[in-house]
Amino acid sequence: MQEGMNRRAWLRNSGLAALGLSLNLKSLGNEERLLRSFGKAEGLINLGSNENPYGIAPGAKQAIADMAGLSNRYQFNIPSMQGFRKTLANYYSLESDQVLVTAGSSEGLNLAARHFSGGPVVSASPTFFILPELSRKLGNDVIEVPVTPAGVHDLEAMADKVTSMTKLVYICNPANPTATILDAAKLRDFTTSIPKQTVVLIDEAYMDFQEDPNAMSMMDLVHDHPNVLILRTFSKIHGMAGIRVGFAAGHASLIKSLEDNFFDSTQMCVSNLTMAAAAASMEDEAYRNKVRDWNKEARSYAMHAIQQMGRPTLDSATNFFMFDLGKYPGDFASDMLAKGYIIRSNNFGGGKWCRVSIGTMDEMKSFVGAVQDMVGQF
Repeated sequence: MQEGMNRRAWLRNSGLAALGLSLNLKSLGNEERLLRSFGKAEGLINLGSNENPYGIAPGAKQAIADMAGLSNRYQFNIPSMQGFRKTLANYYSLESDQVLVTAGSSEGLNLAARHFSGGPVVSASPTFFILPELSRKLGNDVIEVPVTPAGVHDLEAMADKVTSMTKLVYICNPANPTATILDAAKLRDFTTSIPKQTVVLIDEAYMDFQEDPNAMSMMDLVHDHPNVLILRTFSKIHGMAGIRVGFAAGHASLIKSLEDNFFDSTQMCVSNLTMAAAAASMEDEAYRNKVRDWNKEARSYAMHAIQQMGRPTLDSATNFFMFDLGKYPGDFASDMLAKGYIIRSNNFGGGKWCRVSIGTMDEMKSFVGAVQDMVGQF
């Protein structure tokens, strides 16, 4: 497989046919291409979805319970919900006209692909698949630039691909699936150097796992740069993958153009319960710090253990990491599924690699033990 493999190929080619399962792709709705009924009831440990294994903050749970009685009302009929956009903007030091609420960042990517259709898109490869894949389906030319051997976006090579016709540059930072993060100063220089007719969309889904997210985020650029769009989500460190809330941040002029077009009804797609939970979660910095610390501890343990087995890893700034499978002879994901673990494995940079999400410490110890049993085959 070529080094320039995109994440769509990563997902479709990941081996998951173990346990004698007959999987019909048309019936599969999740990223692992597994039946939705798979999970804890079958004794599987899901380390393939980059989810927060600890769940939502206690205050967010209470906020959902408190709002449940108003589930029959639209957001615009509930006074406390009318200010959610402002609450979100204030938290990120933005103005209300600089944010748009979305049903997770995935929906933001879907809508952005449509809004910025009609010209070439420059993207890294591999990367998170939604925007590049939909852009292709819409008939746009997607120019994929391979990441470096270290799994980092090659900003110089990406800049060389930008022309006067380029509609959008897509940067996933921290990156998925490689888990690396760009140097903030270099990304800032790159972003501000892109011609103003081209929008730079930076997907910061995993930014909250940084010890100082504000130092690494490009969020502040939206004040003075009308061609910069940031997407964030509550699915990761906030643990809200299943209740869908995120937002787009940009210059007021850019946000207005989005809101007047494909993004015009995004807040109506987010439930009262979800917004109440998100508002409560933003207030609970202590819980997020705990999740960040737990993730870092379990990630450090697992990465070190894998390295001790002689398997190189890429640096990780997220709640997942990649390690080199060397000359593993079979389909690692299928073999791990047979042992009860959902992970990803595919080719990267000319070799076989595994991408594993960070679960609880107990889950990572169990995973490491399973890998240890197979290390003689590497």
